[in-house]
Amino acid sequence: MEPRLDDLSAFAAVARAGGFRDAARARGTSASSLSEAVRRLEAQLGVRLLNRSTRSVAPTEAGRQLLGRLAPALEQIGSALEQAHASRDRPAGTLRLNVPVAAVRLVLPRLLPEFLAAYPQIRLEIRAEDRFVDILAEGCDAGIRYDERLEQDMVAVPIGPARQRFAAAASTAYLRRAGRPRHPRDLMRHACLRGRFSSGAMPPWEFARDGEVLRLDPQGPLLVGIGAATDLAVDAAVSGVGIVYLFEDWLAPYFERGELEPVLQPWWPSFTGPFLYYPGQRQLPPALRALVDFVKTRRW
Repeated sequence: MEPRLDDLSAFAAVARAGGFRDAARARGTSASSLSEAVRRLEAQLGVRLLNRSTRSVAPTEAGRQLLGRLAPALEQIGSALEQAHASRDRPAGTLRLNVPVAAVRLVLPRLLPEFLAAYPQIRLEIRAEDRFVDILAEGCDAGIRYDERLEQDMVAVPIGPARQRFAAAASTAYLRRAGRPRHPRDLMRHACLRGRFSSGAMPPWEFARDGEVLRLDPQGPLLVGIGAATDLAVDAAVSGVGIVYLFEDWLAPYFERGELEPVLQPWWPSFTGPFLYYPGQRQLPPALRALVDFVKTRRW
């Protein structure tokens, strides 16, 4: 058996103090427990390390040699443990998050500047994508996803507005030319700018009002990859190419500037906002614990 670190530390303490009682007093333990640790260490090594008498305790030659090599190592271990304990109060290190592009655009800018200012020793690595991945297999500590795409064994904390909406929008020029839809079914006769996930799935456009829910697959002149190319669809809508369907918060600046107009606003569906999610485990890495606690204190 390899000697236990506690036994090595006990031997060093007794050798330095010159006695079991003084060493026990300094370590806040009993002299008998230190004596047992030293006996166990001597038995494992097969050599006497301390000469004991009724008046004093002194290292043998083998004990002096071991203490000389052991003391620097124990100091390094102590320093490392102190640093680890300190990290609980000063979280540090790299924190990797897997995040959909929508959350990168709509959630993180309202969160990260203040968080990074509060924890300057944390380095955030954001991996933005819209495919659903196993965050652990991808080497990430946590992720952001919407409710319908969360795994059951994950802990989820709301991050961002509790409710969001999808919105349809078009430019004034397009609506003058093509007319304004009065009902979601009218979209089947309009130029609609669609999006498709990297998996190949093309989500329908959903509308809801007074208990009626409609899911449509309108057609149009442009199909973009959801996430990386979403801004291209928005730019096309601003240019008058057709109608775009996207997060209301994403389109809000275009409404404010008058570059786009809301379309079918009474039919815009709402949905649960995003969640920060991570594996359920008792001891979170300090950097992740800091982020989780920070998110919980935010008011969206």
